[in-house]
Amino acid sequence: MRRPVLTPQQEDRAIALLGLLGGLVLIAFRVYEEPATVPRWAVLAPLLVTAALEPFRRRRPVLTVTVGGLAFAVSVFYGALLATTIMYTDLLYAAVIYGSRRMSRVLHLSGGVSVLVLSTLTLVYTDAPKAIAVMVVTALIFLGPVWTGDVVRKHRQEAENERLRAEQTALLSEMDRREAVGAERARMARELHDVVANHLSAIAIHATGAQSLARRQRRPEDDPLVAALAVIRENSVQGLAEMRRMIGLLRDSGGGAVDESYTAPDLAAVDSLLAKAGAAGQDVGLAFELTERGERGELPAPVGLAAYRIVQESLTNALKHAGPGTVRLLLEFGADELRIAVDSPYRGGEDRRLPGARAGLVGMAERAGLLGGSFEAGPGGGLWSVRAVLPRALVTEKGEGRA
Repeated sequence: MRRPVLTPQQEDRAIALLGLLGGLVLIAFRVYEEPATVPRWAVLAPLLVTAALEPFRRRRPVLTVTVGGLAFAVSVFYGALLATTIMYTDLLYAAVIYGSRRMSRVLHLSGGVSVLVLSTLTLVYTDAPKAIAVMVVTALIFLGPVWTGDVVRKHRQEAENERLRAEQTALLSEMDRREAVGAERARMARELHDVVANHLSAIAIHATGAQSLARRQRRPEDDPLVAALAVIRENSVQGLAEMRRMIGLLRDSGGGAVDESYTAPDLAAVDSLLAKAGAAGQDVGLAFELTERGERGELPAPVGLAAYRIVQESLTNALKHAGPGTVRLLLEFGADELRIAVDSPYRGGEDRRLPGARAGLVGMAERAGLLGGSFEAGPGGGLWSVRAVLPRALVTEKGEGRA
C-alpha cells in the first residue's frame, strides 16, 4: 500500500507540531535547567517562537534564522530546553538548504565566531575541560547543521546537474534518431522515385502509345489486345499515383505539405478491382465472382484500406499462380467483424506460371495483425484459399473500441 506523500508545507507544520508537543512534555516533567530567579513559564516563550518559525523555514530563511537565534539565546539564559535547541538547529539546516549561498557563508562565519567566543570565555572564567565541552556542544549546535546542510545542498545540486545532463543527452539522442530516420526516408523516397516510379511512368507511356497504335489500326474496343492495354495503362497510372503519394509521405518529416487530394482506396473500389482482374485473366481462362453477405455500412478508413489491399493482393496472386477456372471472392459483413474469403484454382510446383517470394502473404498477415484481426492462406482440396478476419471497430490503447 502506498504511503500518503506530504507536501513541503505539511512537513514543516508537522515538524513544528512535534517540536511543540515534545517541548511541552519536557516542561511538564521539568527536563530543563531551571534558574531560580526566572519564572517557570519563561522557558515556554522561546519554545513557542521557534515552533511558530518552523512553517516558514523554506520561504523566509533569513527571518527564521535571525528570530530563532534570538529565541535560542533567551532559552539559554531562561532555561535550556532540548526541544528549542533541536528546532533551532533545524532552522539553521533549512537556511543553508533553501537560502542563498551568501546565507551559507554567513552562517559558517557566525557559527565559527560563536564557538570561538563562547569557548574562549569559558576558558577564561573556568577551566580547560569545561571550555572543551562548551566548544564541542556549541560546534554541534552552530556548525553541525550548517555543515550538514551544505553537504546535502551540494549533493542535490550535483543530482540536478546530472538530471539536466541526462535530459540533454536524451534530447540529442532523439534528435540524432529523427535525423537518421529522416535521412533514411529521404533515401527511400529517392529510390522509389528514381526506380519504381520511373518504371511505372514508362509502362503507362508505352501502354498509351500502344493504345494509340491500336486505334489507328481501327481495332474494336472489345479486342482482347485493346482491353489488355487499357488494363495495363489504368493499373500503371493508378500505381503511379499511389507511388507518388507514398513518396510524398516519406519526404514529409512532420512539417511538410502532403497531397490531400489523394483518397485511400477501400472496398468501394472492389468492383473496379474485379473488372481489371477479369480483363487480365481472360487469356489464362480465369473468371472472377463476387458474393457479399450482410450490410456493408461504413468501415473505419484503416479497416477499409486493409481489406482492399488483402483483396487486391489475393486477386493478383490468383492471376500469377492460379489455373483455369473461377476465382470466388466472398465479403461477409458481420456486426463486429469483416470476413474475407478468396478461393482460386490451385496448381503448385513447376506448373505455376510465375515464382513467388511470399512477400504478399506476409504483408496481408501484417495488415490483419495490426488491426487485431487474423489471416491464413494455403492450399487445400485443389484450391488456394485466403481467409482474413478484420474487426469493424478499431481498438484504442485503453481497450476501448471506436468506429
